Amino acid sequence: MNQLERIVAATRGELADRRSAVPEAEVRRAAAERVASGPGRPFAAALARPGLSLIAEHKRRSPSAGLIREGIALQDVVGAYERGGAAALSILTESPSFGGTLADLRCASAATQLPILRKDFIIDAYQVPESRAAGADAILLIVAALSAAELASLHAEADSLGLAVLVEVHDERELDAAVAVGARLIGINNRDLTTLKVDIRTTHRLLPRVPAGTVLVAESGFRERAELDELANAGVDAVLVGEALMRSPDIEAACRVLTS
Repeated sequence: MNQLERIVAATRGELADRRSAVPEAEVRRAAAERVASGPGRPFAAALARPGLSLIAEHKRRSPSAGLIREGIALQDVVGAYERGGAAALSILTESPSFGGTLADLRCASAATQLPILRKDFIIDAYQVPESRAAGADAILLIVAALSAAELASLHAEADSLGLAVLVEVHDERELDAAVAVGARLIGINNRDLTTLKVDIRTTHRLLPRVPAGTVLVAESGFRERAELDELANAGVDAVLVGEALMRSPDIEAACRVLTS
């Protein structure tokens, strides 16, 4: 069993517990109330604005890096990201491997006006209204974790609830699958989720295959302003950075270095 398979198996176990605690009908009612209250914050538009946009991520730990940061309140991190010029936020809600919770998503949604991506392993229709009800404006769908039918179904479900969908790919086959489902937001993850190894050239290798008009996000491994300048010059719309910002003693200042 590779790393991705282990994480997905743990996600299924957690999902079963949540489904037992909160029936799907209740989750869907809460999501419908969110939809009725008005549109979510414009995630895709925030990334498509001129220049390279920063998606700043809240992440406590990871399977590859272990503990990243503790002893700092989520709302303080979110505030630092907002003041530092981030265009959007990514909030990890996966618990066993990354230490996140749905409560983190709710807290972030209440603490900021920035659009928020729920970063998790979305593998079941239950998680889509669950995301909307908890305050997400966008969800992540990882092609490597889904069949073609699952990807299409979850993408359509998210559309119906007004959620933007960032479809994550790592290689040519996965990119073709994202294009086939009509993805308007594509994230190229430089990390191979089966091994957790990172190669930041993955983004540059796949970039020429991305259809014109797609909002493109580069993910994983980026730390330096020079790397972000290279992405901007190549035509990438946004970059997702978490660990480098979370480890900084001054998160707001570190964010400004990447956004100014």
